Amino acid sequence: MPTVIRVTGEAKDMALDELAQFVEEARKAGVPRDRNVPAELSYSRKIQEVVVTLSEDDD
Repeated sequence: MPTVIRVTGEAKDMALDELAQFVEEARKAGVPRDRNVPAELSYSRKIQEVVVTLSEDDD
């Protein structure tokens, strides 16, 4: 099992459906709802990548 879930916008800014898929995968993996989610933004401040750790030990 991976220690992180990482989703990218496929070399572009992330679409809402890609972000929704990330949230669904994180919830299925049991990530707590209050876990902070780091994101990489483009120069235009749109999401390009999000990452969440699966355990608090990985923070």
